Amino acid sequence: MLDDMDRRLLRLLQDDPGRVAQDLAEHANLSVPQVQRRLEKLRGSGVIRGTRAVIDWRALGYEVQVSLRFNLDKTQRSAFDEFLAAAREVPEVIEIQTFLGKVDVRLNVIARDMRHYQDIYRNRILRLPHIADIEALVLVATVKAEEWLPI
Repeated sequence: MLDDMDRRLLRLLQDDPGRVAQDLAEHANLSVPQVQRRLEKLRGSGVIRGTRAVIDWRALGYEVQVSLRFNLDKTQRSAFDEFLAAAREVPEVIEIQTFLGKVDVRLNVIARDMRHYQDIYRNRILRLPHIADIEALVLVATVKAEEWLPI
């Protein structure tokens, strides 16, 4: 599916997603129209889904991250859908994942400090529907969080 030139363009974009076609062309030894065609093909096939800004939430004053693992009361058919819809409404929830196995759902929650987290937990998280059990893991350090793929 991908040739060596496609992989090279993807590596260049991973290193700096803001690169323009002219810059990519220079680094890949292609013409600008060739780069544009290849990028259109990669977007059209779904390999490139978009370009985004990655914002460091700590730089915005959020100092606490908590991973909350939930087991839901699955006696009601709509438990997952209702829980997920309500969790999406909590602004401090930055990630929602569902699982098969011992844990049903994991939420990543950020807060300015522990007092702020306590407020979020008591007034937003504990009000989410269909909770059977919660486990909280407070982030101490991120050792590796890589979005770069070995292409």
